Amino acid sequence: MQRESSVAGQGAEQNDPTGVLQRERDELYDRLLRMTADFDNYRKRNERERRDLSDAVTADLVRDVLPAVDDLERALAAPASDDAAQAYRKGVELIHRRLLETLRKRGVEPLDVVGQDFDPNWHEAVAHDPGAGHRDGEITAELRRGYRIGQRLLRPAQVRVARG
Repeated sequence: MQRESSVAGQGAEQNDPTGVLQRERDELYDRLLRMTADFDNYRKRNERERRDLSDAVTADLVRDVLPAVDDLERALAAPASDDAAQAYRKGVELIHRRLLETLRKRGVEPLDVVGQDFDPNWHEAVAHDPGAGHRDGEITAELRRGYRIGQRLLRPAQVRVARG
């Protein structure tokens, strides 16, 4: 008896145009949701790829500029004794400051390493110091500054490390 009623119900549903239309509407709505989700995923993937490409191009440019920053820092470390040398130093300081600000605007950050533990993923040890007053593996001096963009390493910091 029940079987006859379910078969009769299916036949009635096929004859019922509103049931067919509701099923078609539900199928179309499901397709719309899937297409919307696919498009949203495409948009996010495209944005991520664009950002990655931009970071890669910036990283290449910055790697080429960093030796000039190093040269400016060495020039600033030299003592200036007379007025002409002081004027020259102020000009070098201005160029150095402007260059660092430009790098900061592009997301480039220097690594802060002195006093931290040595990490071979971020640092390059070029010398060891006796461990007096420092814990084993602690960075005691920075010989060349390291830089990063976000979590991407541009150049490791060259450091001196305490050995216990």
